[in-house]
Amino acid sequence: MAETSDQREPLFVRMHPLDNVAIVANDGGLPAGSVFANGLRLMQAVPQGHKVALQDIAQGSVVRRYNVRIGTARQDLPAGSWVNEAVLDMPAARSLEALPLATVQAQVQVPLDGYTFEGYRNPDGSVGTRNILAITTTVQCVSGVVEFALKRIKAELLPKYPNVDDVVGLEHAYGCGVAIDAPDAIIPIRTLRNISLNPNFGGEVMVVSLGCEKLQPERLLPPGSFAIRDERHAGSAPAELDVVCLQAEAHVGFMSMIDSIMQTATRHLERLNARRRETVPASALVVGVQCGGSDAFSGVTANPAVGFCTDLLVRAGATVMFSEVTEVRDGIDQLTARASSPEVAQAMIREMAWYDAYLAKGSADRSANTTPGNKKGGLSNIVEKAMGSIIKSGSAAISGVLSPGESLRQNGITSGLVYAATPASDFVCGTLQLAAGMNLHVFTTGRGTPYGLAECPVIKVATRSDLARRWHDLMDVNAGRIADGEASIEDLGWELFQLMLDVASGRKKTWAEHWQLHNALVLFNPAPIT
Repeated sequence: MAETSDQREPLFVRMHPLDNVAIVANDGGLPAGSVFANGLRLMQAVPQGHKVALQDIAQGSVVRRYNVRIGTARQDLPAGSWVNEAVLDMPAARSLEALPLATVQAQVQVPLDGYTFEGYRNPDGSVGTRNILAITTTVQCVSGVVEFALKRIKAELLPKYPNVDDVVGLEHAYGCGVAIDAPDAIIPIRTLRNISLNPNFGGEVMVVSLGCEKLQPERLLPPGSFAIRDERHAGSAPAELDVVCLQAEAHVGFMSMIDSIMQTATRHLERLNARRRETVPASALVVGVQCGGSDAFSGVTANPAVGFCTDLLVRAGATVMFSEVTEVRDGIDQLTARASSPEVAQAMIREMAWYDAYLAKGSADRSANTTPGNKKGGLSNIVEKAMGSIIKSGSAAISGVLSPGESLRQNGITSGLVYAATPASDFVCGTLQLAAGMNLHVFTTGRGTPYGLAECPVIKVATRSDLARRWHDLMDVNAGRIADGEASIEDLGWELFQLMLDVASGRKKTWAEHWQLHNALVLFNPAPIT
């Protein structure tokens, strides 16, 4: 997918023969005067990952990377010039009109049979990769109490239940002081509802409520939304909502609340502890892919390897979600063309249009996505960033679309490549992918991030060997070996696929799990706060 000048120093990476820029591959960048094997001489020092003009580019001319117009030159750029955001004008956003709809026939790939992992089967047919008790909260007011209770549960109860991996609080900043009946309020409500039903929680629904909040437990989890019959007891009644209300008259003093939470947790822990891992097909994986702290190598090493692995997972019958609206918006024509049907393509367009309108309300646009770290890592603008982001979706047909906070299973999606519309914010995206039903997460990074989720294993993939060396106990996979010439995209894709099966089986822990590095859940709430 990438063309390097050759294996001698200095090196550049060119993504397409028609590109007129390439990125410097060398750790630490290159000084002015460096000469590549093809005779190109750098006119100035260029940092690693930043672009260099491969030919003279006149002012106003198109600058191409990935064979895509990523901008126009603000000034004449002689061959060997450093090309960055300061010398580029970003193209206008692609119109959502007259897009190709399901025009690309995805190559039929041979099914990938025989791959399995050890997971926890749930009564609803889903499979967990971890066995966790999740305590749902209806409002931020109870977070301190739940945090106190969690410390005691982990210290006093969890050791008695060795088959339970963890106890987590689904804490958030929602539930009251909000316009609970506003049209967009459904997004945070269904997000929290669906996270409570994530496969890694085994169907055990436990809620802590304050009592006076707008988001009452029955509104969060109405009858029927959480009813999971226990297959071990034929004919058993659907589960009832198990709520600890702190304002209940039965609670006299703080420790009364804590004791009630611990007693309720004990019942759920006992049921979870009775569960055992079973051999299940790889098709039971529900993988969310995401990138954060991206750099110019994201689209060269890590994301292409994830894309290859995405195709392997789809061939194995698994479900893979890619997301991040503003990071794929500039490739919408590529995505609608890959849709499995015109209806799926229209659903993607609908989500993009909704988000365009959402950004417009705040007088922002997609260009607000790129961060100082992205630019320091060589990404000049969101167009260039988008091309590298889309690659992790692989080449399969896009067979489904989710709105923010929606669940895969509730939409009848049990396999294939799915576009789950989310903001690009790492922790908001991860929260929404958990709501969709993710049981395993893959996160690529070029600048580095300690990102992790308590609710789901997170495999982190470094785009560069320098990052993997420095953060050796935070990065799980070094995709920088692709740029170093030590491994191919296919090699890394298969390595990642095998690692996923090991992590999903509990045979291996990710570094985020090892260090217990967990980002807070952040609900996406576009509705007004009162």
